[in-house]
Amino acid sequence: MKVILFGATGMVGQGVLRECLLDPGVESVLAIGRNASGQQHHKLHEIVPDDLSNLSPIEGRLSGYDACFFCLGVSAAGMNEQAYRRVTYDLTISLAGTLARLNPGMTFIYVSGAGTDSTERGRMMWARVKGQTENALLRMPFKAAYMFRPAYIQPLHGIRTKTAWYRALYAVIAPFYPVWKLLLPNHVTTTECVGRAMIEVARRGAPKRVIESRDIGDLCGYNKPGHN
Repeated sequence: MKVILFGATGMVGQGVLRECLLDPGVESVLAIGRNASGQQHHKLHEIVPDDLSNLSPIEGRLSGYDACFFCLGVSAAGMNEQAYRRVTYDLTISLAGTLARLNPGMTFIYVSGAGTDSTERGRMMWARVKGQTENALLRMPFKAAYMFRPAYIQPLHGIRTKTAWYRALYAVIAPFYPVWKLLLPNHVTTTECVGRAMIEVARRGAPKRVIESRDIGDLCGYNKPGHN
C-alpha cells in the first residue's frame, strides 16, 4: 500500500507516520506539508510545496497512491469563522479534489473530531465547518472516504503537540491517562491507535463511513480486554 500523508508534523500526523513506517504492508509514504518532518527512513519521501494550496507544480508525483491520511488542521481557538473555514474547509477540499482526480481508486481518511456537526447547522462554529468538510469529502469520487472523529488522544512514543497550551494541558492530564481509559473507554485513544486504525481501514474498509472514538479503539485492538 502506498500512502500520501498530510500533516505529518502535527501530533496526530506524527503518530500516523510512525505506524506507517512500522507497518510492513505500507510500501511507501509521501508526506506533504508546510514543513519537513525531520525524519529519515527508506519508506519516507517528503515534499514541502511553495504553496500548499496549489499542488499543480507537483501533480506528476501524486499518482499511483492507494490511500491518503489527511491529518492537517488547526485549532479554532481565537479564529473567526472565515479564517477557520479557509484552512479547514477550503484547503482540505482543494487538496482532496486534486487527489480524487489523480487517484480515483484511492481511500481518503480525514481526521475530524468528536462532536463534529453533520447537519452543518449547529451553534458551534468549528463543529459546523468540520461537518461541512466531512460532507463534501464524502461526496467526492474516491473509492471510499472515511471520517475519523477521535475525542481525547494521548500522545505516545515521545510525540508532542506543537501548540504550547496543548502541551501544558497534556502535561497535567498524562498522569491520569490510565484512569481516563478505565472510566471513559469510548472517549479516549492514543496516537498509536489512531495510526493503526487508519491503516486498517485503508487496507480493509469499515462498515460505516464516520468512525467515532470507540470505533477507532475497536479497529486497532485498543478496546480488547487486557490492552494497556
